[in-house]
Amino acid sequence: MSTAVSASARPATTDDVSSVARVLSRATHGDPLFAWLFPDEQTRMAKIRRFYAMAAGFGYVPHGDTRVTESAGSTAGRPVVRAAALWAPPESNPEGPLVSVRLWPHWGPLLGRGRISPFVRVFAEWKLAAPQEPHLYLAALGVDPAVAGTGVGGTLLSEGLDRADGQGLPVFTQTMDDKAIGFYERFGFEVIREVDHLEGGTTHFLRRG
Repeated sequence: MSTAVSASARPATTDDVSSVARVLSRATHGDPLFAWLFPDEQTRMAKIRRFYAMAAGFGYVPHGDTRVTESAGSTAGRPVVRAAALWAPPESNPEGPLVSVRLWPHWGPLLGRGRISPFVRVFAEWKLAAPQEPHLYLAALGVDPAVAGTGVGGTLLSEGLDRADGQGLPVFTQTMDDKAIGFYERFGFEVIREVDHLEGGTTHFLRRG
């Protein structure tokens, strides 16, 4: 039986952080970025979930514009978050708190000593590739595999693109997943740059507008 998912997105609150992390970890378990960051398949899901809990809880929920889409209900009678998008409006920097000194004791054990410096290099390359003019930045978009193919991901993305169009803003994102490029191109994105990393993998930078 298919799961009914609401057609509209709503802003996430701090109460949604664990649900956002759950959905994004399930959606990105096979992403090349996380396969590289967390090579142990047995612990990868838990580590990705913690990664997104920190990104959403400290950055994108309180300081960005995180949106979620829910199913109509569950066995407990409460809606369940099925998709999430982490957006950064041009007037804010949700990733600022994520690189603060007080968070490094958490990032270190999560990434591991051998991955910290390479990840910082990749992160710096992402920042250098971003447009200089005001833009809407899509940091992450993920759909629970339980509702994959229902169009919820496209609906959630379109909702953000409509906001960008209303403000006359370009939209910027990146991915290391080759399979995701076609999805974004269907919504008007174009690959504007590609960077091969010394650590392995290629980041594809995409822009719309």
